[in-house]
Amino acid sequence: MKETQAYIERIKRVNRVCQRLELAVDKSLSAMLAGQAMLVRRIDKDYDSENWEPYLRELWFPVEILASNIVVVEHPARTHFLPGQLLSIIGPVGQPFRFRQKLRNILLIAYHTTPAALLLMLPPLLAKQVSITLVLMGSAREYETNHLPEEIEVMQAEDNLTWPDMVMTLGWADQVFALVGPGDELSYLNEVLQLMRERRSDIPANYVFGVLQRALPCGVGACHACMLKLRGSLKLPCIDGPAFDLTELQLN
Repeated sequence: MKETQAYIERIKRVNRVCQRLELAVDKSLSAMLAGQAMLVRRIDKDYDSENWEPYLRELWFPVEILASNIVVVEHPARTHFLPGQLLSIIGPVGQPFRFRQKLRNILLIAYHTTPAALLLMLPPLLAKQVSITLVLMGSAREYETNHLPEEIEVMQAEDNLTWPDMVMTLGWADQVFALVGPGDELSYLNEVLQLMRERRSDIPANYVFGVLQRALPCGVGACHACMLKLRGSLKLPCIDGPAFDLTELQLN
């Protein structure tokens, strides 16, 4: 991990609610894997050491890597950016997602957030012929998915957070990644876990992972402000995250 500077090379509007930024970055960031992120702060062109301030950076997950120095991120269309805008980036942050060796079917859940933090995994999983279902819950239902690969099955949950053939979907999935919006993350993840327990008798270890997008004040494990309690241990999302086994995470 190191601090580098980048700039916004291109901005592309992909649909009514979503835009993608192509960032010209240090080559070290082009090796990021699904699950890893960047801590980003916008800076002025006359930026110098006198203007440096560490808090608080935004957590940006790449959705695509186009070349050795081009990383793509996704933001709501209402967010204002300009081509050529300079960025200060600390990264990569966190650990890659851990997938089972024999993975055939995967269920992705986005609850009160866009699924951007999950999108980098799609191309390598599709290349391995893994079947992918994406369920949008809560405010995530406003996310338009026409720019995603057509092989992805997209479902929208009802107001009670259920979706068609839910029992079959949960039984079919070899692994589940549930992404929740920042805020009341543990409460959201607890809702997801309870829904699954009501419809699946056994929730084995390393089956369902909660993916967090909480603010990371330092990003290097120094401040411990992002600490989580797991069964028998303490973990730091900036070092050990962003994904944690929901059967181990203390959610109450």
